[in-house]
Amino acid sequence: MNMVEVKDVSKTYTQGKVQINALAHVSLNVQKGEFCALAGPSGSGKTTLLNLMGGLDNPNHGEIILDGETLTGLSQSKLAQMRLNKIGFVFQAYNIIPVLSARENVEYVMLMQGVPAKQRKQRARAVLDDVGLSGMHDRRPAELSGGQQQRVAVARALVSNPAIILADEPTANLDSQTGQGLLEMMARMNEQRKATFIFSTHDQMVMGFSRRIIRLKDGVVVDDHTK
Repeated sequence: MNMVEVKDVSKTYTQGKVQINALAHVSLNVQKGEFCALAGPSGSGKTTLLNLMGGLDNPNHGEIILDGETLTGLSQSKLAQMRLNKIGFVFQAYNIIPVLSARENVEYVMLMQGVPAKQRKQRARAVLDDVGLSGMHDRRPAELSGGQQQRVAVARALVSNPAIILADEPTANLDSQTGQGLLEMMARMNEQRKATFIFSTHDQMVMGFSRRIIRLKDGVVVDDHTK
């Protein structure tokens, strides 16, 4: 069953008087439970495509269907609800809140979803343990390494059991050993929780872990293969 359907999607940006064709008539499907990478050099369109899949931006042409619901044309409030309840985001800059502890950062999404406090705490602790941060629940980001902060971001993305996790260059700020540990953990989460993972990356190690690689160049898909 398809988790994401991308149908004839194009996206252009205007910078000054220059028009940039970020994506040109891209079509592809991602099945539920896949662990796949959108790969390509800087400017290939991979992050643009990931943002469109997550409802963070709208295409100029074509449509995106996420878990059976068409994102194109949804109101901002409906898109916000979709992002809150169905999508887990992991950004390369971590985007965790510095004044909150690891547990509080993970609880934040559930707080917005209206999950009761006791349940929030239990689920946050459990997922932090799952990502290898037992004993660090009360530490603030400044007391954690880059790899540990990224694990908090992954825990936050996973805690509400979203249908899909979108990760933009998740290993970009990590050394290779830490990045490998993070990818092993996400692969384990993919198998255990059956969550769909889509990465945008130019990291060979991420591609090595991914079971499907969709390569983009100049806004078009040039290769799509499953190992």
